[in-house]
Amino acid sequence: MFKLWRQSRCGIPLPRSLLLALLAAAWPAGAAELRLLMFEQPGCLYCARWDAEIAPQYPLTDEGRAAPVQRLQMRDPLPPGLELARPVTFTPTFVLMAGDVESGRLEGYPGEDFFWPMLARLIGQAEPGQ
Repeated sequence: MFKLWRQSRCGIPLPRSLLLALLAAAWPAGAAELRLLMFEQPGCLYCARWDAEIAPQYPLTDEGRAAPVQRLQMRDPLPPGLELARPVTFTPTFVLMAGDVESGRLEGYPGEDFFWPMLARLIGQAEPGQ
C-alpha cells in the first residue's frame, strides 16, 4: 500500500503534485487503472455545487489525471463487471475504482477545501492490482 504524506520528514509541506508524481512513479507496471465514479441524481444540490467548484478543473489536476471521473446516475444499473463494497445510497457519492473493484469512497461533498485532500488520500491508499 502507498501512503501520501502531506509533510516531509523535516516538516516541510509537500505539494499535492509532487505526492501524486511519487505515487505514479512507484505504481507497478500493469497495475489496475484508477477511475473515480461519481454517482449523482437530478436535483442534487451538492452535485450542482461539485459541478460549479470542482468539475471544470478536475481533468486538469493531478488527481483528475490519476483517476479520471466517470459520472453515473444513482438509480441506473451499474455497468457490467463493477464490484462495489456496498450500494450507493445518496448523492453525490464518489467511488475510487482500481480496475473494476472499489478501492475507496467519499460520501457527500464537503466543499473543495476538504474534497481535494480526501481524494488525494484515497488515491494514495489505493492498492496496485486490486
